[in-house]
Amino acid sequence: MRWFSRALAGASEGVAALLGLVCSSCVFPLTIIDDNAARTFTTPSPPAFHTRNPVRKDARLAVLWVGHATTLVQLEDRLVMTDPVFSRTVGILSPRLVAPGLEPADVPRLDAVLISHMHFDHLSLSSLDDIEGQVGQLLVPQRGLIYVPGFDFPTDELRTWHYWERGGLRITAVPVQHVGYRYGADDAWMSTSYTGYVIEYRGLTVYYGGDTGYNQAMFEETRKRFPHIDLALLPIAPIHPRDFMAPTHVDPEEAVRCFRDLGAKVLVPIHFDTFINSHDAPGEAPRRLRAIMRREGLTPQQVRILKHGEQVVLEKQANGEKH
Repeated sequence: MRWFSRALAGASEGVAALLGLVCSSCVFPLTIIDDNAARTFTTPSPPAFHTRNPVRKDARLAVLWVGHATTLVQLEDRLVMTDPVFSRTVGILSPRLVAPGLEPADVPRLDAVLISHMHFDHLSLSSLDDIEGQVGQLLVPQRGLIYVPGFDFPTDELRTWHYWERGGLRITAVPVQHVGYRYGADDAWMSTSYTGYVIEYRGLTVYYGGDTGYNQAMFEETRKRFPHIDLALLPIAPIHPRDFMAPTHVDPEEAVRCFRDLGAKVLVPIHFDTFINSHDAPGEAPRRLRAIMRREGLTPQQVRILKHGEQVVLEKQANGEKH
């Protein structure tokens, strides 16, 4: 019956998304589509980099930004992907502006895939289907599995501060500030189904924030429990409309505050310039982040702003040299 449940889930996604849009004004501000009408039906631009062989033999710690919140994190011989989305649109009103920097066919065997929450730009069932044979384990926040039909890989839900571990790879759910619903109308029972993650392996620690608003106490508590974060993957958009976005999405200034609260060594910004999902001008988020870097004396080695498909090796395997 697995094929039936997946077919049913796929067929219902568009209808359910439309119902969610109608039922809740919080799902998507329609003015965003109005302001971006000229770009809504364009073909995605090619990524700056198109990686076909992403596993780096020389890397102790590396990260590849596929686009939006999708990253491929390499910790020595372990590979973790965050919120895989390869589709041309998310939901029904948010088309892709830049093609993925890594195609599903080029995704290597993954030790774990992390889903931060149920929104369409983070949980893409079609994308999971595309990489199904490469997924060793899927982790989702509490109650998240009700939205994941049967796949041929193991799944598990994590509550805050609980962890999954296998072969020395440990992944812990950590608190963030967001919303958990998928369709708007399901907020009553999914209001807290969102999470960040901390990935640990052989002395390396990576923080993945998913989507989050700014909450100093949460980030400082995470730092107390994980005091040696090597890499923080943090969103820097959407920025506008700020009154709508602020409770659930940090802007570039707040992302830097998160980075400092966490005490991380390196920040790699994500969640910008990939889909139409805000009033942000193209390139606005990274421009603001660079301005903050200059103002606060942050170096390009501390804040690595990647282009779509770009991969950076933060620590090499052979001699531990950091870049």
